Amino acid sequence: MSELRASAPLLDAYLSYFESQRTPFTIPGHKQRASRLDAGLGSVVDSDTPLYGGLDEIKLTNQVLRQSEGMAATLWGADYARFSTGGSTHANQAIILALGKPGEKIAVTRTAHRSVLSALVLAGLEPLWLSPEIDQATGVPTGISLAEFKKVVDEKPIALLLTEPGYLGTLSDLPALIEEAHHHKMPVIIDAAWGGHFGFHENLPQHCLQLGADALITSVHKALPGYSASALLLAQGRFLNLDRIEQSFETTHTTSPAGAPLASIDGVRALLETRGRDLIDELLTHVNVFKARVQSHFDISIFLNPQDFALDRFDPSKIVLRANQLGASGVDIEKDLGLAGIRVEMADRDTVVFLATLADQSDEFEKLADVLIPILQSLQQTPRASATALSWSVIPTRGISMRDAYFATTEMVLASTSIGRISADLIAPYPPGVAVVAPGEVLTQEIVDGLAQSKAAGVRIAYATDASLATYRVVK
Repeated sequence: MSELRASAPLLDAYLSYFESQRTPFTIPGHKQRASRLDAGLGSVVDSDTPLYGGLDEIKLTNQVLRQSEGMAATLWGADYARFSTGGSTHANQAIILALGKPGEKIAVTRTAHRSVLSALVLAGLEPLWLSPEIDQATGVPTGISLAEFKKVVDEKPIALLLTEPGYLGTLSDLPALIEEAHHHKMPVIIDAAWGGHFGFHENLPQHCLQLGADALITSVHKALPGYSASALLLAQGRFLNLDRIEQSFETTHTTSPAGAPLASIDGVRALLETRGRDLIDELLTHVNVFKARVQSHFDISIFLNPQDFALDRFDPSKIVLRANQLGASGVDIEKDLGLAGIRVEMADRDTVVFLATLADQSDEFEKLADVLIPILQSLQQTPRASATALSWSVIPTRGISMRDAYFATTEMVLASTSIGRISADLIAPYPPGVAVVAPGEVLTQEIVDGLAQSKAAGVRIAYATDASLATYRVVK
């Protein structure tokens, strides 16, 4: 029995559809009867129903989507809200397309997700890259400084776009950045894909709209228990044109949105509204108990903790293991955990990221600790200095615009002869999906060697035309 159903119109519509008698002569083609054709196929698609003719009438007579989006806008304190079935990727593309005209500039954190870069290509906007500060003790990017942002203000960017929190849980000094941007009448857009839980507990950072930002984009399937590829776009109308955002959202979204992701966004909203504070409290307790238990077996600090950073500049629900402190490889730790049936969110040589959410309970954390502690003890060697991952440390060298590189005539060249050439590919370790090189940027020895070393260490390198990295696609 769903306790959220009465306060979640889309969730109620989804459940009501499957409780009703129906003989559909509409899409989807499986008619929720694909199990007649094959049991395996049916187990995947027979619980699927669309928005049109599923959650609502084909003519959207009941307006349940608009009603649910209005409830989300109220909860987050926004003027505007839209639910996406295309993930934060779609929401990023929609809002970036709404910002300005081709050729205009936007200040963007270099730790932005690939979706932001693809959106800049689609919109024809030129990025003014902002490099994050790096914490010397941990090698972790701690966000964009006010001084870094001020360096590009004279170039008159039309907006500031940040990724907060970063993949490792750290945050920029958002109040200062928002104040400076607004002083120049510049909207602040935050890709908060990993921060959907912010603002619902006193021991978590506030969400960016509470801090004065103009738009918040978050995944409902990452830190929150929503359906895969579900996302939420929230915006204020002071510095943004909400009509244009609506136009861009519809232009880039599917015309056949699936019902389950939409219903899940509504259900998660209701969950946060009715039980968010208590569930987050339980999560933080579980995380702290887990980290303390594992840490008790080692003399040196092996996790990132809130006290490592300035106040409200780290997500306390984030579990980031510092493998370098143990002299171990994060990739080796990931492999050993995998043999025990435990999957991690990300691992590279120095870091392992474990994603904990509202859906985890004490027994999952106990199992993880039971498996993890002996693995770490078996792999422990002499600690090594913190190193900054390639995704966070590369300073890009612009050759031509990303858009020009995207549409340019290209050729494949050997890695050994690619140095100094202009990349036509976006190439990134994944996760986190942060570009080491973007289209239009110059391939350097640091980039080519660093990507090869990361791949050799077992890190997945994504989006390169040649996944082996033996050759690179460059502008001809």
